[in-house]
Amino acid sequence: MEIKRDVWSLLLVLLLGQLVAFAMAASSFTSSLIANLGVDAPLTQSFFAYLLLTLVYVPIVLRRRQKLQIAWYWYLALAFFDVQGNYLVVKAYQYSYITSVTLLDCWTVVWVIILTWYALGTRYSLWQFVGAGTCVAGLALVLLSDAESPEEQDPGKMPLLGDVLVIAGTVGFAFSNVGEEYCVKKKDRVEVVAMLGLFGLLISIVQILIFERKGLEAVTWSPTMISLFAGFAVAIFIFYTITPFVLKMSGATLFNLSLLTSDMWAVAIRVLFYQQQINWLYYLAFTVVAIGLIIYSLNDSSSDDETAGSTEAPAQYQQLPIEDNSTRIGSNSGSQERTHKEEVHIC
Repeated sequence: MEIKRDVWSLLLVLLLGQLVAFAMAASSFTSSLIANLGVDAPLTQSFFAYLLLTLVYVPIVLRRRQKLQIAWYWYLALAFFDVQGNYLVVKAYQYSYITSVTLLDCWTVVWVIILTWYALGTRYSLWQFVGAGTCVAGLALVLLSDAESPEEQDPGKMPLLGDVLVIAGTVGFAFSNVGEEYCVKKKDRVEVVAMLGLFGLLISIVQILIFERKGLEAVTWSPTMISLFAGFAVAIFIFYTITPFVLKMSGATLFNLSLLTSDMWAVAIRVLFYQQQINWLYYLAFTVVAIGLIIYSLNDSSSDDETAGSTEAPAQYQQLPIEDNSTRIGSNSGSQERTHKEEVHIC
């Protein structure tokens, strides 16, 4: 009976992991389609995604009638970095290819290592550095592949510029992910997602009014275009919602491997839908990155028991550790928790 339950649990984790990977691939596909239709409105795309998160999660928080566990300005900072990361990565689809954008998201792991090392005091093993370095080597091959044979590229594309935008976007994701990792570990997961959606929505509105009004006015809101924007919003909502559950049930290793499926979805989309040839260096890069992620994930532990954020970004989300470890603590859990809260209180 126990074995049967374990099998069903594993199947559920695998299903949810593939759902997250498919959601990530769907968001990439809709973004590339919107860009190919001549629409340049990355902030508006993010606006609808944050709107959906707000409509679903904020009422849950309000129904609790409790004071926020973390000061609002921390959520504002998290949302700001998240919005900038989304903007730059979605903007990259104007210049680069879906395969390059989805794989270059792995740059997030590099920035997260740097930030958690200095901000959270996380320490990494030698093998984790080897894994991260292997990922960087694979991502360098993506840049090389985009720089090679420019005559074979779409004249309307500037792949290297798009690659730079993706890498810049992963910096924003890294700041957001490290902050969220801290908040979710200490506080409430639902509150974090709700406030990220709410403040992300407000920041998106302000930036649209400043930077994107003209581009938005040029959009022809046909049924196809509305469907693409809606599809992007739903895909991002699914990604934000399911990711914490997958990480809680399986940990970073299976989650990382599941997300690699989204890169293969991107390959299939580019070859079958866009009917474009892919440079052989991309396949080599994918293999190298996959090896790097496996090495990193299998050694995803540190001397301080702090969990490092890993995997790809429009994740946009890294590992979200379990909020409460009280079940593993004995009869002294109450006093330990009070002492811990005094140490980490950031309100």
